[in-house]
Amino acid sequence: MHLDADVTRFKLKSHLVPNAIGDKAYLQAACVSPWRTIMISDDARDIVSSKMILNLNEPSKIDDTSWIKPMKYVGVWWEMHVGKSTWDYAGSQNAQNALVKDLKPTGKHGATTANTKRYIDFAAKHGFDGVLVEGWNVGWEDWFGNWKEDVFDFVTPYPDFNIAEISAYAKSKGVKMIMHSETSGSVANFERHLDRSLQNMMNYDYPAVKTGYVGRIIPRGEFHDGQTMVNHFNFVARRAADYKVMVNSHESSRPTGYNRTYPNYIAAEAARGTEFNAWSNGNPPMHETILPFTRLLGGPMDYTPGIFEIKMSHYDATKKEQVHTTLAKQLALYVTMYSPLQMAADLPENYEKYPDAFQFIKDVAADWDESKYIEAEPGDYLTVVRKTKGKESWFLGAITDENPRKTEIKLDFLTPNKKYKAIIYQDGITADWQKNPINYEITF
Repeated sequence: MHLDADVTRFKLKSHLVPNAIGDKAYLQAACVSPWRTIMISDDARDIVSSKMILNLNEPSKIDDTSWIKPMKYVGVWWEMHVGKSTWDYAGSQNAQNALVKDLKPTGKHGATTANTKRYIDFAAKHGFDGVLVEGWNVGWEDWFGNWKEDVFDFVTPYPDFNIAEISAYAKSKGVKMIMHSETSGSVANFERHLDRSLQNMMNYDYPAVKTGYVGRIIPRGEFHDGQTMVNHFNFVARRAADYKVMVNSHESSRPTGYNRTYPNYIAAEAARGTEFNAWSNGNPPMHETILPFTRLLGGPMDYTPGIFEIKMSHYDATKKEQVHTTLAKQLALYVTMYSPLQMAADLPENYEKYPDAFQFIKDVAADWDESKYIEAEPGDYLTVVRKTKGKESWFLGAITDENPRKTEIKLDFLTPNKKYKAIIYQDGITADWQKNPINYEITF
């Protein structure tokens, strides 16, 4: 359901997203309609901390949830967005419909065995749980610029990606691999291959999958947030649970607490994430102060924070795009943007240039005992403090929009009569999200 706002008359009008031929929904007896909720408070902290949407869902239908575990991960992903490498193996060399053995590599393919091992080594060295690899499977040449139903089979790797060798190498390093299944918008094709894809993940010990739904939905052009697609996203989570696979959906509809019923639906993008900053006008600085009041009320968000090289001119002098942030704000997002599946999204070499700032990403938890919202105003600022699961350590994140702010934070959430050591990561004196975004300070 969407809301149309008439700001001149202070009215809201609801409408259901129709399917491709205009029908709003199909129902059969006995049926249950979704909850519709309204949250009202004169204190924004009450809204952002509410668990109402989550708790209106049914309790977990998975009896043994021990295999559902928070993860911090790195991946072969951002390097494609910034142009260092590509998802496709053979580029535009008339590769469409060619046999895999006849594809001629461009040399820019990112998902190679050697490059993946480099990320696995980086993850093992710095204590990350997993490595995501996009562009590992055949079909990318046959998708870009096309609108086709049968592009991916979700199990066949490119010739330069040895899935068995990589899985064994990751296991030897104590690192888990995260599968990527881009559907190309061909949902029916994905569902036809879903069981084989999930079985493939089990065969190679992949505990999680990132699904993607870029472009128009095939074959009829359904909306991403209509009944057909909502049913699909939930079905994938249920089917993945049978294989003990966690799901992180991108380009999906906004979650509405279904992760309570199927907690293996561990995260989703479902809003403009970090990637939009690499090749568009990007997200304004206020974006991350709005999402906790909207998108995140429905479930955890895989926002992919942690970008240190903020200006795209670092990779190409002609590029004007940048992430609308400071480096210190990128660190704070690990606390303010809740997700039990958290990515350190930048390139390993960029983290190695700023090891003291990178230390925060290594230290920050992905699983919490409790969260407290200290101050909040949508579109302006947000301050959140969270207690690490099973430990007496707290992480406090404070972000703002494009306007600098000063604030005082009471530390009365700490245990009385106990000594704590504080490490503060903050914007430097000359930090500016446009002109000097990497300037930061660390104090003890």
